[in-house]
Amino acid sequence: MQIQFKYNRMNFSPVSSENHSAIPEIAVILAGGKGTRLGEMAKNLPKPMIDIAGKPLLERQVEWLKEFGIKKVILLTGYMAQHIRDYFGDGSRWGLSVEIIEETEPLGTAGALKQLQGKIHKPFWVVYGDLVASLSLDKAAAFHANSKAFATLVVHPNDHPYDSDLVDVDEANRILKFITKPHAPGLIARNLVNAAVYILPPEVFEMIPEGFRGDLARDIFPEMVLKKNVMAFNSPEYLKDMGTPDRLKKVRDDWESGKVQRLRVSYPRPTVFLDRDGVILQYVPDIHKSEDVKLREGAADAIRKLNRAGYLVVVVTNQPMIAKGYLSEKDLHFIHAKMETLLGESGAWVERIYYCPHHPEKGFPGERPELKVDCDCRKPKTGMLKAASSEFNIDRPHSWMVGDTWRDVECGKTFQLRTVGVTGGEGYPYKEAKAVEPEKICSGLLEAVEYILAEGILPRKDLQL
Repeated sequence: MQIQFKYNRMNFSPVSSENHSAIPEIAVILAGGKGTRLGEMAKNLPKPMIDIAGKPLLERQVEWLKEFGIKKVILLTGYMAQHIRDYFGDGSRWGLSVEIIEETEPLGTAGALKQLQGKIHKPFWVVYGDLVASLSLDKAAAFHANSKAFATLVVHPNDHPYDSDLVDVDEANRILKFITKPHAPGLIARNLVNAAVYILPPEVFEMIPEGFRGDLARDIFPEMVLKKNVMAFNSPEYLKDMGTPDRLKKVRDDWESGKVQRLRVSYPRPTVFLDRDGVILQYVPDIHKSEDVKLREGAADAIRKLNRAGYLVVVVTNQPMIAKGYLSEKDLHFIHAKMETLLGESGAWVERIYYCPHHPEKGFPGERPELKVDCDCRKPKTGMLKAASSEFNIDRPHSWMVGDTWRDVECGKTFQLRTVGVTGGEGYPYKEAKAVEPEKICSGLLEAVEYILAEGILPRKDLQL
């Protein structure tokens, strides 16, 4: 991972929030949805006007955009547009300008956007009208500017990647292709979901044919990525659509509980760092092909419990097979894609995967000399944890390391985390005599997570930051 999506080696370059252009001041909300899948819940309202904790979702979105300095919101409406027009007027109640454009027949997301050609002359936001979000727009805008992107799409892992539009990215976060739903049977792909928030340039209007009725993600973006630098900004913040009854109930509950706001990057997040082999995956010595990827029993359930409890889940794994020349980065990508696919089938996800490709010892046939170094990221050193801390606002006093070797435990303890060891992998009982011991040894990840959750969020008096 790399710094915005933690899927490349530990050549780490954090995104700076300084020296970037201003946040785009115009936002377009695609608010023409009927809410067909919501049935009776959307019978007398356009979907974006459905109530979320006492206010229409569309008002929640306008307030969120206003918070980050958006000065004008354009609402592209369709079904029952008069409800939206009557409610928002010119937007002066919210301290910004609202313009409402009504389509007379369904145009799709691309066709609806085409209506704005000649009206917008600077980069602008696009937000789908069924999205509940706490995204920090300033962070996304900084990433867009620092990446010198033509366009930026916000992405994230979710608990239903199997019926979501996915993206494939390279190590620099550039989008390579779109994998739109419905997916081909047996698809193996990373859990990187199009989150329905974009920064687009005005040049996008020229890419949409006159009179076109179609979808941005399915019809326009695939061609765009072949010609332009289209980037993916991977956010850990709250991003969830409310397009089905189950999801609507979930976002309402999350808003009422405060979870939507708690997942903002301004709030420290308790984090569980996981070793990969022997913890999430069944231990296979020197694994080098995706066909050998199998989850340990209970691993998906364990990670899903952490996801639902609000913990960040971050994988940190030594991969010396790359330095030795036995494993390519492409092969590693497929191994991780298989792992994320299997987790996603059970509604679980990991926020990031950091890996160290180095190895200090030389003498292997076909080894890669540039990676045969004594690095700072190979566990038990803490470089991968430091990288995660540079990207996320980690609540270290309430964070954990779970692993199956002394290297994992020592790494966690050095970084002042609480530690759990699991048996059934590579290292417990120890094959090497090491003084370091975890706080708890469990039979697998599920037992470890149950122990972590039972401990709860407790104060740490021993942490010296």
